[in-house]
Amino acid sequence: MASGGSKSAAFMLLLLNLGLYFVVTVIAAWAVNHGIERARESASVLSLPAKIFPIYFPVGNMATGFFVIFSLIAGVVGMATSLTGVMNVLEWDSPTLHSAATSSLISWSLTLLAMGLACKEINLGWTEANLRTLEVLTIIVSATQLLCTGALHVGVGETVAGERPHAGRV
Repeated sequence: MASGGSKSAAFMLLLLNLGLYFVVTVIAAWAVNHGIERARESASVLSLPAKIFPIYFPVGNMATGFFVIFSLIAGVVGMATSLTGVMNVLEWDSPTLHSAATSSLISWSLTLLAMGLACKEINLGWTEANLRTLEVLTIIVSATQLLCTGALHVGVGETVAGERPHAGRV
């Protein structure tokens, strides 16, 4: 069977994504904690519309709040997807690969949403080094998640093609 290449590629990409998503989650969690601790003192000097803005961060620009929250969600979902994906790839049969491919696609879509907000934050400018690191890692993990999703879908195609057709009535 020719599934050795896509199996090893999917396994390595899942491990790489697990590490990248962990770092994204840690940095985004730090930014949320930092925003919660410093938002009261920083928002008290703002004018009224910005004072009642629900997602205000004392670092970065006005896109930072949305970017950090969606990066945190994408990081947690991506870590869960990578962990379950590693277990599914080790089994390497059709039902588990279908679930791994589907969860990988969902994780990639959340990561693309966070990447779009990272691009918006880069476009607005004026961010600190920690946020620039989070922006870069979000863009990198969106690319590696795309490759991982592709490798899992190739594996699904190989396992489905290798199965015997069912005979009789279904």
